[in-house]
This record gives sequence, C-alpha cells and structure tokens, in this order.
Amino acid sequence: MFTMVHRRTRFSGLAAGAALAMSTATIISGCAVQARVYAPPPPRVYVEPPVVSAAVVAPGVTITATEAPPPLPEYEQPPCPEEGYIWTPGYWHYGAAGYYWVPGTWVQPPSVGLLWTPAYWGFAGGVYGFHAGYWGPHVGFYGGVNYGFGYVGVGFAGGRWDGGHFAYNTSVTNVNTTIIHNTYNRTVINNVTVNNRVSFNGGAGGTAAVPTAEERSFAQERHIPPTATQVSHIQEAARNPALSARTNGGHPAIAATVRPGAFSGAGVVGARGAVPLAARPANAAEAPRASAPNERGPTGGAAAQANNHTPAAAAKAPGEAQRAQARPEPKAQPKPESRPQGKPQAKPQQKPKPAPKPAAQKKKNEEGEKGR
Repeated sequence: MFTMVHRRTRFSGLAAGAALAMSTATIISGCAVQARVYAPPPPRVYVEPPVVSAAVVAPGVTITATEAPPPLPEYEQPPCPEEGYIWTPGYWHYGAAGYYWVPGTWVQPPSVGLLWTPAYWGFAGGVYGFHAGYWGPHVGFYGGVNYGFGYVGVGFAGGRWDGGHFAYNTSVTNVNTTIIHNTYNRTVINNVTVNNRVSFNGGAGGTAAVPTAEERSFAQERHIPPTATQVSHIQEAARNPALSARTNGGHPAIAATVRPGAFSGAGVVGARGAVPLAARPANAAEAPRASAPNERGPTGGAAAQANNHTPAAAAKAPGEAQRAQARPEPKAQPKPESRPQGKPQAKPQQKPKPAPKPAAQKKKNEEGEKGR
C-alpha cells in the first residue's frame, strides 16, 4: 500500500515538473515573440534635416547664396517717361553664373494706390537670403539698404499718391516738370553714411537695420508680386552677359533704364566705372558697324566704302560693291603681267604714236628731194 502511494506521489511530481517545464517554455517562447514585435526601428528610418534651407533663413526667402552680393553701383536716374510710373531701384539678383545686376527702371504699378517695396539680401543662418520685392499699400522693410532716389533705407520719399494720381518729389527723383505737373519739392534727410554702397542686411559689413513695429504690421498686409513686365525685365537681365558681376566687376554697363526691358537706345544709363557704356555714345555710330555688318545706320555707307574688304560693304550697297569689284579685276589682271615685261608703258606709248609719222614724212621728203 505504501509502495503504491509512493509511486503515485512520484508520478504526480514528475507530471507537475513536466507541466512546469512546459509552462516555462511557453513563457519563454512568448517572450521571444514579444521581443521580435517590439524591436527598435533601424537607424535608417530617421532622416536628419538639412543644415540650412531657405525656409529656415527667413519666411519668403527662396534663393540663398554663400557669398555676399557686390556693393551697389553708382548711377544716375533716367527721367520718368510719363505720369503714373514709379521708380523701382536696381539690385543684385542671383543665378547659375552667380550675381547679376537687375537695372533700375520706371514701372507702372498694378493698380492705383500701390507702392513698391524693393528686394534685398539678408544674412541669416550662415547664408545670404534673397527677399523679393512686392507691391502693397505701404512700403515695408527692405533691410535698411540705401538704394537712393527716395529709397533711403526706410520707407519711400520719392513720391506719394494724391487723389488717385502719383505726385513726384523733385528733390530726389528725375522728373521733367514741363511734362509731368504732379510734383512737389521736399528735402530728404539721408542718415546713411555717404558713399555707403552696402547691398545686404546683417552679417559682417551689412546694414544693422531691423524691422520697426510699423514695418512688421505692413508685412501682414496683402502683397502683390512683381508684374509681368517686371518679371520679363528680370529674365532679360539674367540672359545679358554684360550684367553678370563676374563680367562687369560690379560696374554694370546697363545700370538703369527708362522702361522695363529697354536695355538699348536712349534712356539707358551706365554705372560709374562702366567704361564700355561711357565710350559707346561718342562713337556708337562708327565702332559697331565693323563688328555688326547686319546693323544699319547713317554712317554705314561711308564705312562700307572705306572698308571694302568687310562683308558690310557688299551687304549695304550690293550694286556698287559689284561694280567696284568688277572695275579692279580687269586692272588687276594686266598689272602682274605687265610688271615683268614692262608693258605698263605700252599704254602711254600708244598715245604719242604720232612719233613714227614724222619719221615717215622725213623719208618721203628725202625721197622727194632725190626725185627732184
């Protein structure tokens, strides 16, 4: 009896041990499954954001550069073409080839009552960010950059809207008062250092201006981007190699224009130090003719006659050129042949041919005397 109980107890102990082992294995296997499900994600899932981006620099910045823009060139303002145009100052833009100058020009605003806030460069986040210009009811912050002609770094003193018409301050803008009568004269105090041509805000060497409370409120107003003519003006400047800072050394030959996109002809103003443009008005009628035979001008005929070896001569006066070429050709053929044979004297000898006649007459006279 004791033996049977002992065997049952031993069997139950073994069964309990087996059950415990099975439960332990189940728990272990369950833990292994949970470890697979809650494993940490691989490091590749996390992507670090770029160090600098246009959005990080400042709101509204879409272009950045690692080098500062060149100083602003010095130039004169062309006259206002007609009433209603507002001056938009020139500035340095940035493209694939680096900085290029967008000439200042007179522009018609999109609607009455709008003013232009110039573009400017601002240093932030280790780069220079471009803030595009815009139209609005007030002139906002443009970096404290002194663009001149009323844009002295804060606001605009070059004119104002008065009863639906734009009035010009003749003390800082170039306006012909015999044509445009909506004018006034008010002295503008310029607190910016003389000859300070800084073209960017912040950073080493930049302006230290910060937006005022009023300028910050203006930033919340409705703004209108540059007009289609302004965009075309910018694109034309980007395509012009002469406006690249690498080419002109910071002195663009086309610093300002009377109208957007008018990069040639009357009304184009060059910057100080832009020798090519300063030299062109004096000899523009002569110098371009040799390099541009397709151009037409009052001096083209004289230049073509003076330079018959150029293709411009044949292009401008085909009939005369053919005659001029036809005349020397027959003369050129006998000349090389006559030089070694001494035939050039044959032509002048043909004129005094009467010389043999007196000799023949002498013979006849002698014969006559003999006959007598």
